Amino acid sequence: MKTEELVSLLAGGEVTVPRHASSARLAAAIIVGLLTSGALMLALLGVRPDLDRAIADPMFAAKIGVAGLLTVAGLVALWRLAHPGMSLGRSPAWAAAVPVVILWAMALAVLGQSSPSQRTELLLGETWSSCAFLIALLATPLLAALLWAARSMAPTRPRAAGAAAGLLAGSLAALVYSLHCPEMAAPFIALWYLLGIAIPTAAGAWLGPRLLRW
Repeated sequence: MKTEELVSLLAGGEVTVPRHASSARLAAAIIVGLLTSGALMLALLGVRPDLDRAIADPMFAAKIGVAGLLTVAGLVALWRLAHPGMSLGRSPAWAAAVPVVILWAMALAVLGQSSPSQRTELLLGETWSSCAFLIALLATPLLAALLWAARSMAPTRPRAAGAAAGLLAGSLAALVYSLHCPEMAAPFIALWYLLGIAIPTAAGAWLGPRLLRW
């Protein structure tokens, strides 16, 4: 909808918007996106067979924790940026920065305690060539659904709103992918998981001005 059309619509009389319509639409986008992403993961990759033992590993909790905090940051940022006149504030930036810094600190500590011959394996693991790509792939249905939801909220900063949608999509996809991923080393997660989340974030920033402008 163009600005002139919106002004004409508002001038034509009272426009009633259902209460909580935005939150319901965003929740529906997340649910549909997650279900599609999960189905895609099960169809292409499957759940790791030792998941029951893996969840007892502290690094599995760290992997879930980082992706979970980035999910919260993306959700708060998208909610604020998708509503005209609502300030972004500093909380999303802190929510995104803190887990990333902690994860990088853990990765550097592990690398510092390892011999030079071990560092390459810790960084690359066994799935470095596919990890980031698969997270980005699983984020695709989530990003599509979130951009659809954000478009209906008339964001005034489409590039930033698109980036927030991409961050949320990538973080949720990382949670989904962690149910399959066998990697548990902090350096690997700090490099390839964050790259996998960065790809849909960048894609959202690129798509935002093209799909969210009104």
